Amino acid sequence: MTTTLITGANKGLGFEAARRLIAAGHTVYIGCRDPERGRRAAAELGARLVLLDTTDDESVAAAARAVEAGGGLDVLVNNAGVEERGPGNSVIGPADLTPDIVRRTFETNVFGTVRVLHAFLPLLERSAAPVVVNLSSGLGSLARITEPGTPTHTYPGVAYPASKMVVNVITIQYAKAYPNMRINSVEPGFTKTDLNGNTGTQTVEEGAEIIVRMAQIGPDGPTGGYFDAQGTLPW
Repeated sequence: MTTTLITGANKGLGFEAARRLIAAGHTVYIGCRDPERGRRAAAELGARLVLLDTTDDESVAAAARAVEAGGGLDVLVNNAGVEERGPGNSVIGPADLTPDIVRRTFETNVFGTVRVLHAFLPLLERSAAPVVVNLSSGLGSLARITEPGTPTHTYPGVAYPASKMVVNVITIQYAKAYPNMRINSVEPGFTKTDLNGNTGTQTVEEGAEIIVRMAQIGPDGPTGGYFDAQGTLPW
């Protein structure tokens, strides 16, 4: 039995990925900050709930202890993420960017990813086929955001793309450091979720496809890569 933890999984892409991995036979822990929302989501999914705030050291450490007590971990999906937005759900561009906006974005998207990796790597190392899926974005691709005429080029925000570019670096460096693990970044696409005020152009079912696919790769699968549903992305 494969045991999987998905952070930020009480709604959106994390919830849909949990649903499909459970259907595929995984035992899934959904990591949630809010106990009540987490309980409702876990009951609906048939998942295990673990309280987990990726911005809090003790919360993450306690979650790791709980998952260890439950039998260990094979797959980690770092799904929890934020995108700071301004009035009217507007993307915050350079003119309105402040250090606090960058700090809040990085606290979840970057430091939270590292915090969870640090806590759960010892459990993953005990697995026969450990897998890590880091949620990135096409906006984390320098090649894409510098290509004129593309949606990524016209996106005006700074903090979110910068955070996802760092997630990609984390993926590369951890994959090199842990060659027995399969560690990859994925771009789910512009999906309708609360993250973007449901302005996305595809469904959570479509967005979760690459997450689910990469969560199920075997020991001979790729590592240190960056993928969307169509294939490999440029860094």
